[in-house]
Amino acid sequence: MPYDWINTEDTAAPELHLWPHQSLPPKGFAAFISATFALIMIPLLPLLGSVVLWGILPFLLLAVGGIWLALQKSWRNGQILEVLTVSDNEAHLMRRNPRGDVQEWRCNRYWARPEMHDKDGPVPHYVTLIGEGREVEIGAFLSEEERVALYDDLVRLFSRT
Repeated sequence: MPYDWINTEDTAAPELHLWPHQSLPPKGFAAFISATFALIMIPLLPLLGSVVLWGILPFLLLAVGGIWLALQKSWRNGQILEVLTVSDNEAHLMRRNPRGDVQEWRCNRYWARPEMHDKDGPVPHYVTLIGEGREVEIGAFLSEEERVALYDDLVRLFSRT
């Protein structure tokens, strides 16, 4: 599951780390691009030594370059990290976006509460935290089942006294 609870020993405050699932690791990326390039070049073997090769080759290289750029963009967009820290009297959510900018939300723990929007959110079972007059999303990049499990964990966490 792409989230993990961490209990820091010195403060005993539970900390939740959330991140999007990355299905293609860097080695897999290199293997996929290499295999795609090799498979696209197979039909060009009979054209070696002919002028037609030079007419088709730029388009095939453009296709491989397009796939490479699309996968790079997808990988960069997946570089999100959300950290929820809940101490005795404060809840703090920090989100690091793909471009490096950081968004933060702080609230008195006793006023904070999780809420699930089954059908009203941008995704099914949209989970938010409400407190201090603001509502912030958490784990919107998770799958539907993971958001339901996250909501259950957050309800248990915030219901503790």
